[in-house]
Amino acid sequence: MSDMRPTPSTHTMSHSTTIVTPDSRVEQYEQVAIETPYSIALNDETIGSSMVLPIGLEEFGVGFLFGQGYISSPEEVKEVIVCPEGRIAVYADVERTEPKEVIITSGCGGTGKISREMLEGAFDPLQETTITFPEVRQFIRQSLHYSTLGNDTHCVHGCGLWQDNCLKVYYEDVGRHNAVDKVMGAILLGKATPRAAIYTTGRLTSDMVLKCARMGIPIIMSRTSPSSLGLAIARRSGATLAAYARPDRLNVFNAPERIISEAE
Repeated sequence: MSDMRPTPSTHTMSHSTTIVTPDSRVEQYEQVAIETPYSIALNDETIGSSMVLPIGLEEFGVGFLFGQGYISSPEEVKEVIVCPEGRIAVYADVERTEPKEVIITSGCGGTGKISREMLEGAFDPLQETTITFPEVRQFIRQSLHYSTLGNDTHCVHGCGLWQDNCLKVYYEDVGRHNAVDKVMGAILLGKATPRAAIYTTGRLTSDMVLKCARMGIPIIMSRTSPSSLGLAIARRSGATLAAYARPDRLNVFNAPERIISEAE
């Protein structure tokens, strides 16, 4: 049995493993998520790089640049080219591409980076909306069953956007920050608007909440927990922050009025 063999999917690889118990050893194949380095360039100037699951790469490139403070609106984005050698080239109508001061956040391996500009200063008004519990149920269930990639690999995070009573976009990645960046990029590419609710399987740390709030998304939900700074940013921006999200239960840390209970 060879160590590795490609599968038809461009997102996973089948890898041989040995299941060891006190009484036996059994060989079988497991699906492994593909993690690939990509550099991101703005107007032909390399801005940074990241390890990424090769899905939604155009969205990731634009969302990455949003998180670094280089792009702020859909009107600025002119063209995105994904090069086979591992480069995402974004062309945008922006005045400058000088390096910005960034803060390394809680992302594993330094993958979480935000510009200091994003962290400081007042927030623009959020794009107001509400969500009902029937919608919450559909949103969470559809997100968790969007693809088999999570169950196949147990190695990816997901992030989706609920808008107009449907799951508008959903992206997966090996990094929770990358999955959120892909949703930010989808908004900047005109595939959705910020007048929506967002759901992530990752924890709501400062950079995760900050990107959503800076984009104007009013409802931020997670399968897991927030950090203290993530909560502080939600309070500063006025965003609804809901953790431990389940189809019939939300633990809302801030601004619960946007969640409409069935009894109301």
